[in-house]
Amino acid sequence: QVQLVESGGGLVQAGGSLRLSCTASGRTSAMGWFRQAPGKERDFVAAITWTGGSTYYADNIKGRFTISRDNSKNTMYLITNNLKPEDTAVYYCAAGNVNGDLRAPIAYDYWGQGTQVTVSS
Repeated sequence: QVQLVESGGGLVQAGGSLRLSCTASGRTSAMGWFRQAPGKERDFVAAITWTGGSTYYADNIKGRFTISRDNSKNTMYLITNNLKPEDTAVYYCAAGNVNGDLRAPIAYDYWGQGTQVTVSS
């Protein structure tokens, strides 16, 4: 069982930035970020593999968000720049020994509690 602890959400004005962190209690093959706005499905944001560090991004955040990891700390980060009101959501960290599509929530075994990101216009 892997536990995930997220931090870094908050309230920010449009155009601002936040850094989200997710620390895992154990190692899995991949970790990712998803987000869910009220009344909507949980959407893929970004993912990273632990070996090789391959990264994957959703099209609507590409160029604004950057995912990275610190292997020594078992921690994954999401740097969010140029935030827009439509980025407002609860952001969830996920981890798993993923064999399938890293963009699919079902591919992940473990989930964090979520951290709220609110972007005001």
